Amino acid sequence: MAEKQNTPEIRFEGFTDPWEQRKLSEVATFGGGHTPSMADSDNYEDGCVLWVTSQDVKSSYLDRTTTQITEKGAKKLTLYPAGSLVMVTRSGILRHTLPVAELRKPSTVNQDIRVILPQDTCCGGWLLQFFISRNKELLLEFGKTGTTVESVDFGKIKDMLLRMPSSVEQQQIGRYFAQLDSLITLHQRKHDKLCTLKKSMLDKMFPKPGETEPEIRFEGFTDPWEQRKLSEVATFGGGHTPSMADSDNYEDGCVLWVTSQDVKSSYLDRTTTQITEKGAKKLTLYPAGSLVMVTRSGILRHTLPVAELRKPSTVNQDIRVILPQDTCCGGWLLQFFISRNKELLLEFGKTGTTVESVDFGKIKDMLLRMPSSVEQQQIGRYFAQLDSLITLHQRKLELLRNIKKSLLDRMFV
Repeated sequence: MAEKQNTPEIRFEGFTDPWEQRKLSEVATFGGGHTPSMADSDNYEDGCVLWVTSQDVKSSYLDRTTTQITEKGAKKLTLYPAGSLVMVTRSGILRHTLPVAELRKPSTVNQDIRVILPQDTCCGGWLLQFFISRNKELLLEFGKTGTTVESVDFGKIKDMLLRMPSSVEQQQIGRYFAQLDSLITLHQRKHDKLCTLKKSMLDKMFPKPGETEPEIRFEGFTDPWEQRKLSEVATFGGGHTPSMADSDNYEDGCVLWVTSQDVKSSYLDRTTTQITEKGAKKLTLYPAGSLVMVTRSGILRHTLPVAELRKPSTVNQDIRVILPQDTCCGGWLLQFFISRNKELLLEFGKTGTTVESVDFGKIKDMLLRMPSSVEQQQIGRYFAQLDSLITLHQRKLELLRNIKKSLLDRMFV
């Protein structure tokens, strides 16, 4: 039994020796820093020395900082080498997580950061992943609550016990997770780049308020966009909540039933709750292609959620349904709502006593500029393809993160 506790569930081939218990202070040295005087601009102006604060430790690898200090500002600070680990030990973020990162470039730090410098028998890449794998446990064990900020007891962290494999096995584990992190970063960058592209194209492919045509159009389209009322090109619907007291409305249900918590992406093909045929009897089953809009929910303080149904669905009382008619392409209308999210929320939002809501009566009569149905379809297809690419990278990201989470749990003691 003791032998089993000294080794992880999964190991690379060829490694069989039990992991040995060591104090962190036996395999690493430590450091810290401070904040150069803000009153002296010579400490900061045109600075080129990286200076790490708690707001910089947002990913596992750190090669840039929000603020750079000058050689003068860094004069009384230690410049820690690449490969050192930095840990946030005082910050409000410690209520939720214990940020740790590996320096990719030599850096100084402020007083809220502690530096861990792995020595000969300790691989920094392995130690980084150890901290990530035990993040919550370490926070529970060493976290302490101050009056205004959260902090961790770094003195106790220095003396913590950890089980370590040989340096060769550490290096192999560190390399493996570094490669996995690189893949995650790659897909994150692709995802972020596509999201930025979409945001830019939404802004350029729909007329800005007060303008009659967009900045960018597909080749061959030159006709001006026409002003129409939404109620002229769509019909509308709603729904309600079947009695919760009657389990026959919900038990083993298979009819999709949309509530505000379901409208979290632009396309909807599943719901948190499904109702039965009996529960749906007095509800309208709206066809795929209909748009659903959240019109009452706390989320309306921040955004106006709209999505396209990918499967026939019913809705509750907090959702309004927009059914585009012949001259209106649903894919185009969806992207119109996304492109004007903030403006529509400002124009039609109203504050209730307990929940936020929008005036859907006014939304139905709102004026919008529309191109021909052919141009609408082309715009709709373009953004649907862009959304598919974004979703693809999002799913790959989630898969890789889940793989890493599982392996961190099984490859460390």
